[in-house]
Amino acid sequence: MFPASLLTLLLVLLITGSLVKAANSPTSVPITSRLNFPNGTYNLVAHDRARSQALRDRSNHGQRLIDVPLINNVFVYTISVDVGNPPTSYDLILDTGSAITWVGASTPYQQTPTSVSTHQHISVTYEMGFFTGTVFLDTVTVGPGLTVVGQEIGVAYNAQGFVRYDGVLGIGPVALTLNTLTLTPTVSVPTVANRLAGEGTIEANILGVFFKPYGGSQAATAGQLTFGGTDPALHTTGITYAFVTARAPASNYWGIDQSITYGAAPILANAVGIVDSGHNLIALATEAFQLYQAATGAQSDPMTGLLVITANQYTVMQNLNFHIDGRTFALTPNAQIWPRVLNYRIGGQYGSIYLVVRDIGTQVGQGDYDIINSYVFMQRFYTVFDTANSRVGFAQTQFTAANTN
Repeated sequence: MFPASLLTLLLVLLITGSLVKAANSPTSVPITSRLNFPNGTYNLVAHDRARSQALRDRSNHGQRLIDVPLINNVFVYTISVDVGNPPTSYDLILDTGSAITWVGASTPYQQTPTSVSTHQHISVTYEMGFFTGTVFLDTVTVGPGLTVVGQEIGVAYNAQGFVRYDGVLGIGPVALTLNTLTLTPTVSVPTVANRLAGEGTIEANILGVFFKPYGGSQAATAGQLTFGGTDPALHTTGITYAFVTARAPASNYWGIDQSITYGAAPILANAVGIVDSGHNLIALATEAFQLYQAATGAQSDPMTGLLVITANQYTVMQNLNFHIDGRTFALTPNAQIWPRVLNYRIGGQYGSIYLVVRDIGTQVGQGDYDIINSYVFMQRFYTVFDTANSRVGFAQTQFTAANTN
């Protein structure tokens, strides 16, 4: 027989156990997606080339202050972040290619008793805009139980190019914050996830990202960001991890080694690529892109800059396979095409079939990286950014083989 006191304790644990959440267990927050066409139509290729050039400028010149704002993406992914006490809520763009968190582009920053100016200045020039501001320490909350006291944030006193959005939540490697502070450029700035992990709020500095493919809504919950781990309910297979590549400069980003085949035909072997939600299109080194174009029979469309195929060619398309750490992640034919209901948004023709693969613009081995796994890739695979172990993980989801486009 158990003592009555022990039985009582066990009963309490059984009753309440499902209601109590460990303080450092993974916590998820919703991601919202909005279509972004400020001028009616949108040039996918031009944006992606600009972003790629900006990333190359960072790497080649040690310049961390150049970027391309994610508001120039077709799909803008945001999360709601509270700053201060009492808090002000900001709609921040989620970016895997940067690591600074800043606010004040649209909704003004509200100083509260928790706001402390560091007197550090920050100035970030973008391809299509900029922001300049001051670094503050403040209380930042990114989700239930996910609060950092004294988090470094940029507060914009001048920002252009961020209409309708309040700033950026950078979830890239912390090394990307180097050279962002004007007084101490060699000092990195801890990210929100760094702080959460360092303070024990989350068990480890791990982020799970789930994006849904376009579902026809211009403002809807379109995914989930999990702090401190992963959400098994969002992926249908185990997670395959690949360590961040040792090859610079891709090693400064979420860069991984991988190979690509189209069907069984080799397209690109022993290459390095980066995982970046800030790119619309999957990008391949020039030779690989040419092999892909020849294999699909696609033609270059002068109106959109994309590859275009016929309905007959679409019916015989094969999977585009990304081979990562011994596992194959296959983009089905449907995952390789632009959502046809949005053709008019990119200057395309009704009923045409456009491919979401572009030329990266450099020969194999001649650029900073040969592959960009963009958000159209992340829409099909659950993605894990594991800073704690310097690796990136992927798993299939319910949308991996879905015919959404």
